[in-house]
Amino acid sequence: MQTNELNLMIDYNYWANQRVLAAAAAVTPEELTAPAGLSHGSLLGALVHIYAAEYVWRKRCQEGVSPPALPTEADFKTLNELRQAWTQEEAAMRAFLAGLDDQQPDAAVQYTTTSGKTFQTILWQILLHVVNHGTQFRSEAAIRLTALGHSPGDLYLRQ
Repeated sequence: MQTNELNLMIDYNYWANQRVLAAAAAVTPEELTAPAGLSHGSLLGALVHIYAAEYVWRKRCQEGVSPPALPTEADFKTLNELRQAWTQEEAAMRAFLAGLDDQQPDAAVQYTTTSGKTFQTILWQILLHVVNHGTQFRSEAAIRLTALGHSPGDLYLRQ
């Protein structure tokens, strides 16, 4: 996979994240943190889970660091705190991708999961997973936002 294709995927990922975060800004703090029947509890829990995956995978790929745990909802008191951290994470991911040449996406990345297992995966496959993972959990967040009257609208990749 070429770096221009990876950048397209990452551009889509952050565009879709921004749509969901903009819709989430319209809900009350109580609606944001209320149990919502989502796989990560609340709307905030779903959003933090998307951010956490992006953060952990970038750390593994760019820095060779495997954090022992994912950030959790407890790490963010407000949506604004999450947005600030995510803005920094997006900048770090974009800087990482900007430094890649067209051969590096085919390189293997060795990492340790949060449960302590060691794996090796091709970089472009990891980045595709990050985008696909975000799609799944943005969908959960979008269902909750729509139920609250704040749909983020269409979230699919457009060309």
